[in-house]
Amino acid sequence: MSSTKPFFTDEQRWQAVLDRDPQAEDRFLYSVKTTGIFCRVTCGARLPLRENVAFHPSTAAARSAGFRPCRRCKPEGEPLSAEWSEVVAKACRTIEESTVAPSNSALAAAAAMSSSHFQRVFKQATGMTPKVYARSVRSARVREELHRESSITEAAYNAGFRSSSRFYAGSTEVLGMTPTSYRQGGGGLVIRFGVGECSLGSILAAATERGICAIFMGDDPEALARQLQSRFPNADIIGGEQEFERWMAEVISLVESPRAGIHLPLDVRGTVFQHQVWQALRDIPAGSTATYSEIAQRIGKPTAARAVAAACAANNLAVAIPCHRVVRADQTISGYRWGVERKIQLLGREADSE
Repeated sequence: MSSTKPFFTDEQRWQAVLDRDPQAEDRFLYSVKTTGIFCRVTCGARLPLRENVAFHPSTAAARSAGFRPCRRCKPEGEPLSAEWSEVVAKACRTIEESTVAPSNSALAAAAAMSSSHFQRVFKQATGMTPKVYARSVRSARVREELHRESSITEAAYNAGFRSSSRFYAGSTEVLGMTPTSYRQGGGGLVIRFGVGECSLGSILAAATERGICAIFMGDDPEALARQLQSRFPNADIIGGEQEFERWMAEVISLVESPRAGIHLPLDVRGTVFQHQVWQALRDIPAGSTATYSEIAQRIGKPTAARAVAAACAANNLAVAIPCHRVVRADQTISGYRWGVERKIQLLGREADSE
């Protein structure tokens, strides 16, 4: 497994051991003087005390220092990442092919692992737990079913929901609207929008009766309007209303003076995980940044940095949910849905206004 993370210091290596970081697996090994063994970074054994740990660049170096290989993680064998990839791939196929989501214990038993170890391996590989993965599969399945001719109740059952009430209870968060509206491509929804110009180019703001549901930025105002239309092809989309101009002005003001914050209601729709990430983004003060890994730590999912990046990319509310304040581990700026140059300008503007 290749890695871009630095593991130059013992402090960085020890942190990788604490995290059981799979990115460090082929970078070094650690030994425990009280047991006389050496292990992979990802070994599931009980963590030793820091004062008993030493680090080694290779199995040969660990053996030369007088340590023997751990029987649990077998550090002289093939990298566990390859074995784990197959285990996780098989579990994903099982989840995808099951009408009712299998339990974590059942998946772990099939992989010949303990439940806690299996969940950790699965989460390291996918950035989410088996339960959350099953939920995402079921959500994708219900979207497909709703495009068929079956009733909404049949679609819910065919997608694996055990009761229609459970499906309806979470349907707005899953689909971003009611099942009926989703099935009709946003039919029945009234969305008001405006397009304006700001120092970063064209900007579109749109709102449902619940609040601002989209803020897009780009170079072509017509392209932004097409993006909104493609997301809600059958919604009643209304533009050019004078009463919406006040909301439009506040959105533009947020771009020009991001420290002021937004005081309009927001219609934020997404998965439970996305909501956790987006709330963490809103907690980043203007003028500050956080890494994807730091956000993952803050929401209690330290191995979900990639999933955090995906949630940032899925954010439809530019600036209002400040995904521009998230940077890579090496502090470089990349990965912004509305263009890296806009991200640089937003960060620079916030820094200059301190």
